[in-house]
Amino acid sequence: MIVEVNGHSLYYETHGPPGGAWVVALHHGLGAVPAWSGQIPALSQAGFRVLAYDRWGYGRSADRADLPLDYLDQEPEDLRCLMDGLGIPQAHLLGHSDGGTIALLFAARYAQRVLRMVVAAAHIYNEEVGRQGLRQTRSRYQREAPFREVFQALHGERSDRVVLRWLDRWLADDTTQLEMRAVLGEIGAPTLVIQGELDEFASLQHARDIAAGIRGSELWLIPGCRHNPNLERTAEFNTRVIEFLARPDPAAA
Repeated sequence: MIVEVNGHSLYYETHGPPGGAWVVALHHGLGAVPAWSGQIPALSQAGFRVLAYDRWGYGRSADRADLPLDYLDQEPEDLRCLMDGLGIPQAHLLGHSDGGTIALLFAARYAQRVLRMVVAAAHIYNEEVGRQGLRQTRSRYQREAPFREVFQALHGERSDRVVLRWLDRWLADDTTQLEMRAVLGEIGAPTLVIQGELDEFASLQHARDIAAGIRGSELWLIPGCRHNPNLERTAEFNTRVIEFLARPDPAAA
């Protein structure tokens, strides 16, 4: 389905039983809805209603002319408008990488609309280990045709622009507006923070900093796992996420 949001169109899908608690799935910086293909059936079978969408500039959503320095800070407004348009007053959030960061920003800004939140490999600042991983990604994209084809399948003919523009943004000299630590103290939703111990784009301290900044959060560091735990450890990831999201609200007990 296509909907107009903030002057541009977004592609979205909904899955799962009517009446189930909503889970909004927010894809990573170079992803699209298919990034959640391993989670949507499991969440739906567990009784959740899933909303997954291609963020502006990705997949089947409208193209964008540029990727400004504060692009992450702009995206919670797209999510709010999308939820409003679909009549979703509250939802759980499930975000990976950029999507995890957007979930954090949304939960800080619109606290009453977030039930529970899972963020996997989210980032709240730029660090050298991440820059090294980004340089390696750029090299692979330029050298390896099968690697490029993964992104071409998601973004079509604009794949080069999507991938290289995003890499340029994170490798720019000025990344001050990609600093998100200050918002963590505003988050009140129960939160599960996930990161692979071998994540090539962030140190373990990064995940620990996110968990430490959110009151009462839980931290799950996955041994032997890299940046994509939802793809690398799908069954284990799904079980842990569903168990966390299905917990009763302590305030309702």
